[in-house]
Amino acid sequence: MPRVTVTRRVRFNAAHRVHNPELSEAENTRLFGKCNNPNWHGHNYTLDVSVEGDVDQKTGYVWDLSQLKKIVEREIVDIVDHKNFNLDVPFMKGIIPTSENIITAFWKILAPQVNPGKLSRLVLWETENNYVEYTGK
Repeated sequence: MPRVTVTRRVRFNAAHRVHNPELSEAENTRLFGKCNNPNWHGHNYTLDVSVEGDVDQKTGYVWDLSQLKKIVEREIVDIVDHKNFNLDVPFMKGIIPTSENIITAFWKILAPQVNPGKLSRLVLWETENNYVEYTGK
């Protein structure tokens, strides 16, 4: 049986401030620059969600992408879209909202949702030039 990876892309907008409350304002400014703006800043994020699995003989699918879209929208997009990661997103409470921390939080939420497939990769684009990817390792 062939193993295939399918990917669904979703988009959302969100704000954040990259700030470590354990550091001084000067150290935060030095480390995080513009991303430490006390009045927040936002991004038009793109999230690619990839699921790997065997091709089902009955449907020809690895995973129904319309179902994957519904899961990602319900579990992630509906919670973070047009929100502030620092203030409004419960699963980011107390976590510095870097793209690295955001994507690993997304993984914890989505991985259990895609059985019998396997979440194989997340890619979070913060800008058209900057992205992080995570494979659960």
